[in-house]
Amino acid sequence: MEQLHTWLQQEYFGISLQRYALAMGIVLLCLIFKRLFSRLLTRVISPLVDRTENTFDDLLLQSLRRPLEFLVFIAGLFIALQVLQLPSEPTDLKQFGHALIKTLFTFNIGWILFNAVDILECTIAKWAHHTGSPLDDHLLPFIRKSARLFIFVLAGVLIIQNLGYSISGLLASLGLGGLAVALAAKDTLSNIFGSIMILLDRPFRVGDWIQTDNLEGVVEEIGFRSTKIRTFAKTLITVPNNIIANTSLNNYSRMPKRRIKMSVGVTYDSTPQQMRDAVAAIRTMLKNHPAIQQDFMLVNFTDFGASSLDILIYCFTTTTVWGDYLEAREDVCLKIMEILEGLNMEIAFPSRSIYIHDNSDSLIDPDRLASTEESA
Repeated sequence: MEQLHTWLQQEYFGISLQRYALAMGIVLLCLIFKRLFSRLLTRVISPLVDRTENTFDDLLLQSLRRPLEFLVFIAGLFIALQVLQLPSEPTDLKQFGHALIKTLFTFNIGWILFNAVDILECTIAKWAHHTGSPLDDHLLPFIRKSARLFIFVLAGVLIIQNLGYSISGLLASLGLGGLAVALAAKDTLSNIFGSIMILLDRPFRVGDWIQTDNLEGVVEEIGFRSTKIRTFAKTLITVPNNIIANTSLNNYSRMPKRRIKMSVGVTYDSTPQQMRDAVAAIRTMLKNHPAIQQDFMLVNFTDFGASSLDILIYCFTTTTVWGDYLEAREDVCLKIMEILEGLNMEIAFPSRSIYIHDNSDSLIDPDRLASTEESA
């Protein structure tokens, strides 16, 4: 027994065999506890999570399971290093042990964040599922890869710093490299940010009829870099997203109702009573028309035109579909013609009366003027 005690007191690298054995026992105990903790998550926590309807807790457990098990191992390794009491001379093993624990802990935190990107992706995917644009689906892989790349780079930089290396030069190199990449990919980055702005503002979606300063058509595809618009001449225009995100845009498909605005001119031989009857009849026709919105309309005799008495008609159709709107407008025009015909009123056309005087300031005989025109 005494010989065993003496043997355990022997030191290697300034550490006794007894402390080596104790540290090894702590590590083995930690591995056993890690195994028990894994079974606890598998057999107890996981069935409880599966009973819930949402998928958030399932993804959370899946993301944290392995890192938490590894965290148990890190805790056991930390306790073992404290038991070993690593010497500082001739080699600073104590500092190396602390750096190792910090490195493993940083790696574990990065692992957790790396897996948490799946939760972020699932949350955004649910939101994007309710939108009509495929741009959201195109952005999801970009967001996932960008987030994971950022976490990977950040964890790598912190691990290098924990190992005792200076990262100032590395950060300076990354800064210069990032500036060079940003200058080279300026247009690409602007298109990416344009896509993000289209995603956030949602000024249009696939199938919308839009008009800008120099183009008009139906949105056929919203891509990650550009938007494709099918014009009414059946040509396909591809517009970079940074351009379309920074231009004023008229979206006809977002109209809740479509406007009818016209001015009907009748001849000057119409009497005031005929004008009153015409206005009242047109107003009644619009109120009873099934394709006309009833919340707002205007029918009024408004102007004495150059060659007509003008009636303003201002109303909205219940439909916004271009073909249905044209049919409703056509029916309104035909009914207005029927009303005017029933009142013995005529639609005016541009005309001009010419009066010709002779040298004696008396009017020329119209019959003589007509015979002169016929002979000519």
